[in-house]
Amino acid sequence: MIRIKICGICDLDSAITAVEAGADLIGFHFCDSERRITPEDARAIIDELSVRPRIVGVFIDERPEEVRRIAEYLDLDLVQLHGSEAPGFDVGAPVMKVLKVRDGRVPGVDEWPDPIMLDSWSADQRGGTGRTWDWEVARPVVEARRVFIAGGLQPGNVGKVVSELRPYGVDVSSGVEARVRVKDPAKVSAFVQAVRRAETIG
Repeated sequence: MIRIKICGICDLDSAITAVEAGADLIGFHFCDSERRITPEDARAIIDELSVRPRIVGVFIDERPEEVRRIAEYLDLDLVQLHGSEAPGFDVGAPVMKVLKVRDGRVPGVDEWPDPIMLDSWSADQRGGTGRTWDWEVARPVVEARRVFIAGGLQPGNVGKVVSELRPYGVDVSSGVEARVRVKDPAKVSAFVQAVRRAETIG
């Protein structure tokens, strides 16, 4: 089954929306981002959930000891690295490196363990861009590795990505928002349903 990650969770309602829709993972931004929240706020949200999905913390070029502290405080299931971190980044929790697809290539793909995330490259943004890219470039990597696809996904196009590439997982944030920092229940539900429908094709 393809893993669905709803990222950029900033409030309890959005977290509940994601969990009730069937998200497998929810992500919190502990980095320079419009969706940044404190570890304390994230913990308050997590503690209110009746069902705990896998919890992901997103970081950009943070000190390993600070990442480790937050990972232990929240019992993170996965640490997502969006910056220029070097292979071997050890924080005592599983790591998922985000690699930016550029000019049809995936730099660093052989340097990091699974899972990895592929996202669109941007000259002016280090985090998620919300921009689509040529997903076909990912095919050889997806066939060989456990890969999350991110970048510009939304309910209207995620089905195509899933049915054509069959990635390990998909990741969305802005594509299911009513406005920045607030998830739209209808969009979240439509996104999850689109993934599950596409899984049955082919």
